[in-house]
Amino acid sequence: MNPYIVGIFVPLLFSFMFRKSKDGKKRGVPADVGGEPGYAIRNYRFTSPVETQWEGVRTLAELFEQSCKQFSYKPLLGSRKLISRETEQTQDGRSFEKLHLGNYEWMSYVEAFKAVCSFASGLVQLGHKKDERVAIFADTRAEWLIALQGCFRRNITVVTIYASLGEEALCHSLNETEVSTVICGYKELKKLVDITGQLGTVKRVIYLNDEGISNEVSLAEKNTNWTITSFVEVERLGQENPVDAELPVSTDIAVIMYTSGSTGLPKGVMMTHGNVLATISAVMTIVPALGSKEIYLAYLPLAHILELVAENVMVAAGSSIGYGSPLTLTDTSNKIKKGTKGDASILGPTLMAAVPAVLDRVRDGVRKKVDAKGGLSKKLFDIAYTRRQAAVNGSWFGAWGLEKILWDILVFRKVQSVLGGHVRFLLSGGAPLSADTQRFINICMGAPIGQGYGLTETCAGGTFSEYDDTSVGRVGAPLPCSYIKLIDWPEGGYLITDSLMPRGEIVIGGPNVTPGYFKNEEKTKEVYKVDERGMRWFYTGDIGRFHPDGCLEIIDRKKDIVKLQHGEYVSLGKVEAVLIVSPYVDNIMLHCDPFHSYCVALVVAAQQAVENWAMKQAIAYSDFADLCQKEETIKEVHGSLVKAAKQARLEKFEIPSKIKLLPEPWTPESGLVTAALKLKRENIRKAFADDLAKLYA
Repeated sequence: MNPYIVGIFVPLLFSFMFRKSKDGKKRGVPADVGGEPGYAIRNYRFTSPVETQWEGVRTLAELFEQSCKQFSYKPLLGSRKLISRETEQTQDGRSFEKLHLGNYEWMSYVEAFKAVCSFASGLVQLGHKKDERVAIFADTRAEWLIALQGCFRRNITVVTIYASLGEEALCHSLNETEVSTVICGYKELKKLVDITGQLGTVKRVIYLNDEGISNEVSLAEKNTNWTITSFVEVERLGQENPVDAELPVSTDIAVIMYTSGSTGLPKGVMMTHGNVLATISAVMTIVPALGSKEIYLAYLPLAHILELVAENVMVAAGSSIGYGSPLTLTDTSNKIKKGTKGDASILGPTLMAAVPAVLDRVRDGVRKKVDAKGGLSKKLFDIAYTRRQAAVNGSWFGAWGLEKILWDILVFRKVQSVLGGHVRFLLSGGAPLSADTQRFINICMGAPIGQGYGLTETCAGGTFSEYDDTSVGRVGAPLPCSYIKLIDWPEGGYLITDSLMPRGEIVIGGPNVTPGYFKNEEKTKEVYKVDERGMRWFYTGDIGRFHPDGCLEIIDRKKDIVKLQHGEYVSLGKVEAVLIVSPYVDNIMLHCDPFHSYCVALVVAAQQAVENWAMKQAIAYSDFADLCQKEETIKEVHGSLVKAAKQARLEKFEIPSKIKLLPEPWTPESGLVTAALKLKRENIRKAFADDLAKLYA
């Protein structure tokens, strides 16, 4: 038989058989649980929730020590050497910092364990007591994880704070937890000095050794009565004066994690070692062949539970963690000096985690490049994408076998090289991922996306889509550490007795559900419940439905629903997820006034896409802000929103009747989005109150 025919039809036959086997696969099965009546599902492989994957391991400190002994000389923590820091000016006079970064330099598991033990002993030499708390207020880096594990060796509770947190929320977090020692970088040290008069319990500051930090250290020493010590000095003190470990137990509080909440001041979620370990243990069972050959690119905030769990999973598996940042991630990232390679290109990761906003930008970046090239390149890309999409959707006539390999070589390898070319699995969490982005990344990167659902309150544990689940728009079956239960929400019209699929509010139970909010008993009692069997449940406020195979889909949010003047209900998050696929949109917030019959939207314009359109239309403008005010621009962008809404079959009242185009992006530093890039609706409403009023005028 002709080998080419074999190459095409044998993979096709196997793919068809494999797809048929998956069609009837039950990923989640009904569970018998206590508490409020509802429809509960568990993972099909485990009859009861998983608490730990390892015999004798009950805490994060024990897990770390076990891995350091098992994988002693394998590389664990990698950081890029800073060669130079330069300032570049654009033609309009704006200045941008550019970094020239070298290769990764690695610390082995055994070296990392020594550093952790030294740091733990150094804390004692500084005078930090066991019953005092440490706050880590810094960007993601190797020292962050070393400091965390060092605290755990002394059974010290760590307060995690986003590096982008504003002054008011920062003061609240440090004062509420009565933190005595803060670990921070140079940017964060300056923030601390600015609010020194508002901090009542801070005694010590440990700064991470960075170029240019000497000025901030001098400023802190002059203007505060804190003991200021470098991270390296703390390690040296501990190395010279070792102290025996005082390890925690499973029920001890490991972390108080302050969420960069989308409303009001952040709440501190208390997490025990057992809570976090349950999620880590569950994730270990989901990603196939997870082991010491993996390389993980860490760039999301470690103050976010998604990244904290992900890095501890890598430690448990004996994998390597290379640190980067969102501003140096790729060769074209904002802070990368021209001619310097981005983090992904140098590291070549096999595993990555991402929030939907990051993946949306990757998708938009690829599309912009393809559209800009045009001609034969664009035609090839479109054909390749259509052929692979047909195959992923299960069509016999899609690109399988040799044709798939051909398209990978001709088209998709260039896209895959953006993230180093070796990624075999992507984890998406923190917010819902649009079906369009999920499919696009899946096809172009040639790797599945495991979309997860969980919250800080459940240590990121909830659901996770399995490696072989190619469906989009769902968040998978329950993790082995969790039960997922839907309960009726009659006010919103969601019932577990709905004919097609059970629907209702999502409630999560299991050993990963945290004790509650720090010093906030009222809010804890509102959303946490313990049933008659002793199981702890968290009421998420999200609305979901179960598919026949036991997988969950997020379809709504209780708090995001607004009732219009004529009684129609609008789900803000659902509509925004549809509209943001417009190529002209960088970000969007839908706004509904209950005293009007229509909704409006604030739209952060995607500069490159809008300017390209303006150039084709020969529209003259002085700057981007001027372009965003022009009537024809607003009309074009609004038209694209209407088109996206109609394609998604939104109701007429869900489509914004008027929009305000904004030229400046929303960043965590502006206080308009969280560190996970979720909208801070109340802050945005206040910042653009006049614009919203004019839209309704």
